[in-house]
Amino acid sequence: MSHRNPVPTVDVILQKGSKVLMIRRKKEPFAGRLALPGGFVNEGETVEDAARREALEETSLEIEPIEILGVYSDPARDPRRHVLTVAFVSIITGGVEQASDDAAGLQWVELADVEKMKDRIAFDHAKILADYRKWKTENGTFWSTKGQNG
Repeated sequence: MSHRNPVPTVDVILQKGSKVLMIRRKKEPFAGRLALPGGFVNEGETVEDAARREALEETSLEIEPIEILGVYSDPARDPRRHVLTVAFVSIITGGVEQASDDAAGLQWVELADVEKMKDRIAFDHAKILADYRKWKTENGTFWSTKGQNG
């Protein structure tokens, strides 16, 4: 029997001052666009460990997840297949930032500017960051369709 289940990923939000760290994607989909550090969860790996590993691989930074912002599972969020992500609010605990692995570069982006830049941001990461802005003042948990009618 064959199953066509969504594939799990993680995304990591790292903030310093008023800016969030984003990677410039090296590969398709969305090559050249900005994205949150993150990627696929490996078999046998917790989502927390995947967040730590992906952040280290892409940014050379050691991180610690401190909160789950939410889960995003819109079937259209990734053009490759149905992918769901657990978005973590995290802190930097070590390392020196340097792009590696799937990241062509790193960029600290003003959180307040994300809405204006959404056409240059991959996947649904502009929505995730908009939810993060709300979370900073309202707390709560977010997901793909929260706040939508229907």
